[in-house]
Amino acid sequence: MSFFESEIVQEEMKEIARLQEAVYSKLFAFAHMGKREKLEHVEMLETLLKKQQVLYTRLSLSDDPQAQIMKENIIKSAKELGFPPNIDLGHMFANITGVVENMRKSIDES
Repeated sequence: MSFFESEIVQEEMKEIARLQEAVYSKLFAFAHMGKREKLEHVEMLETLLKKQQVLYTRLSLSDDPQAQIMKENIIKSAKELGFPPNIDLGHMFANITGVVENMRKSIDES
C-alpha cells in the first residue's frame, strides 16, 4: 500500500485541508475579533501546526516515492516563503509553534 492509500493519512490530510481553510478564511478578520474568538483561532492554528508536523514526520519516515516528492515540495515551498535553503523543518515548526504560543500569551494578557 502506498503512503497516500492509507486511510489514516487520507483522513489527516482532509483534516489539515479543513483547518487550513478555516484559519485562512478568518485571517484578515483576526484584528477585529474579540478575545474569545482570537483564542479559538489560535487554538485552531495550534491544532493545524501539530497535524502538519505529524504529517511531515510521516513523510520523512516513508520510503514511498510519492511521499518523498510531497516532502520535497514542502521544503521547496518553505524556501519560496523565504526560509533558508538548508532549513530543518522540524526547527521551523518549533519556531512557528513558539510564535503561536506568544500570540496566545499576548491575547491572554489583554
